[in-house]
Amino acid sequence: MIINRYLIVVVLIFSSNLLLAQRVPAWGGGADQQDLSFGFSFTYVSSDFKIVNQPYFRRPFLDETGVQIKGPLNSISSKSSSGFGVGFLTRYRLTEHLEVRTTPSLIFADRYLHYSYVDPSEDVDKKVQTTSVDVPLQIKLKSDRLGDFRGYVVGGLKYSQTIGSKKNSDANLDLSEKLVKNVSGYASYEAGVGCDIYFEFFKLSPEIKISNSIGNVLISENNPYSAPLSRLGLHTIMFSLIFE
Repeated sequence: MIINRYLIVVVLIFSSNLLLAQRVPAWGGGADQQDLSFGFSFTYVSSDFKIVNQPYFRRPFLDETGVQIKGPLNSISSKSSSGFGVGFLTRYRLTEHLEVRTTPSLIFADRYLHYSYVDPSEDVDKKVQTTSVDVPLQIKLKSDRLGDFRGYVVGGLKYSQTIGSKKNSDANLDLSEKLVKNVSGYASYEAGVGCDIYFEFFKLSPEIKISNSIGNVLISENNPYSAPLSRLGLHTIMFSLIFE
């Protein structure tokens, strides 16, 4: 009888331990067990221009002989446009909660400017075609790991270099058809938040960042679409899935 009572107690203790025991955290492919690790990323990009107009931007545009090419403007605006990017990750752990990383990426993202004129028939959208290589250098500050989850914030600087663009691509176009051009290389600052989700063989990090260019990205030219602009800044929102 006494033995049966002890047996029941042992069974109850063992059962309670099983009920209260936590699942063993996923390995995450061993990414956190190394100081240096690698991965790749897929990014959705939404970007638009921040516009500063010339004081006289509303005036009609005249050519060198005084002939009006475009009428008076009402406004110049920029709507958000979508793009995508693919890249590679290199990460180096400084401490348990701090690491430095870079994610060189190839970005395909066109941008648009809308010119609204007093005469609506003159309204036009100008596309700035862009394919660029982005090379960021970022600091990532991580929280403690909770099971298979860890939150983080990230921030740093990025250099972007446009590829495949031609300086004189509109040389043979009429003034009314000229393009708006951007500088080939520029720097940006960026910041964002994300989380590390651990699986058995890899770590997935959904992340959202905001990026703003430093300085003026506009190439000033004497045509109906560049002349009314004083400066352009590039504002970008990026949602990334990073696999490590």
